[in-house]
Amino acid sequence: MNNYGIKDRRKSKKIMVSNVGIGGDSSISVQSMTNTKTYDVKSTIQQIHALEEYGCDIIRVAVPDQESAEAISKIKRQIHIPLVADIQFDYRLAIESIRQGADAIRINPGNIGDAERVREIVQLAKAYQIPIRIGVNSGSIEKDLLHKYGKPTPEAMVESALRHIEILENMNFSDIVVSLKSSDVLSNILAYKMMALKVDYPLHLGITEAGTLINGTVKSSVGLGILLYEGIGDTIRVSLTGEPSDEVKVGIEILKSLNLREGGINLISCPTCGRTEVDLISIAKEIEEKLANVKKPLKVAVMGCIVNGPGEAKEADIGIAGGKKKVAIFKKGEIIKTVSEEDAVSELIREINEIVNI
Repeated sequence: MNNYGIKDRRKSKKIMVSNVGIGGDSSISVQSMTNTKTYDVKSTIQQIHALEEYGCDIIRVAVPDQESAEAISKIKRQIHIPLVADIQFDYRLAIESIRQGADAIRINPGNIGDAERVREIVQLAKAYQIPIRIGVNSGSIEKDLLHKYGKPTPEAMVESALRHIEILENMNFSDIVVSLKSSDVLSNILAYKMMALKVDYPLHLGITEAGTLINGTVKSSVGLGILLYEGIGDTIRVSLTGEPSDEVKVGIEILKSLNLREGGINLISCPTCGRTEVDLISIAKEIEEKLANVKKPLKVAVMGCIVNGPGEAKEADIGIAGGKKKVAIFKKGEIIKTVSEEDAVSELIREINEIVNI
């Protein structure tokens, strides 16, 4: 436990997805999933390149058909982060995805079919030395477990995951990552806490079908934040109905808020009030957009008034404070210049560029 009460990370087995570690002593990675058609190689690569710029560590692609599976090798040659193939039901797509170079596959062994089909996947995963993520969702719990528990409870999710794990372990396969996702935040938290006590496999955190940008961000921040605070979780995905880039941005900010990830811009901005005499909302949004891809750690403040701005944000490396159609630019609480509102963003970016060389 550190000075802020965050519990030490749960000790888990370390699994490698290409060159990215999950679990063990690895840092917590941020994942996303493309929303392009995977067989549209050009669009998929473009989206992955953008996600790489935002700091995505691992990318997952849907593989609903043979054409998508065959596209994996073409995509892999032109991206720089590990690629996970998401498979549902059809074992042949899992096999083709592995042969095409997927760095990991996501399946539910229980819905792939008979044991021989699962065995064929496992043998190939062993040969290619790639892990398998077992993904259990509350909406795909087996019928007998729904009958046993009455609904997709956390206990049902955990029992389902343990079944899938057992299938792989019985085939002497242990390069496993586990996820248990529900759209209900409290069920999600309890399921992961229960699972963390039963196995030492790394855990992939997420709130499934979390919602649009605001709703999904709130649910994910609460659910993932509580688990991470408890020391549970080795890799995360924030599931949003929207742009995958937003998933990465929110995921990284969740980790940064708990001091579990360093680097990039830490933007501090006030909520505005009646004293504000500049368009602070637009200024803050523009600054956030222009600094989105900065990798070096920097605390930037965007404050609404000169009265409290530099003082309240004196811990910031650099920032601005609004006046009457003017803004003051300050470093470590000391004002270095005053510029017009129109020049606020460009001047701030110029000063930041001297610090981090954007």
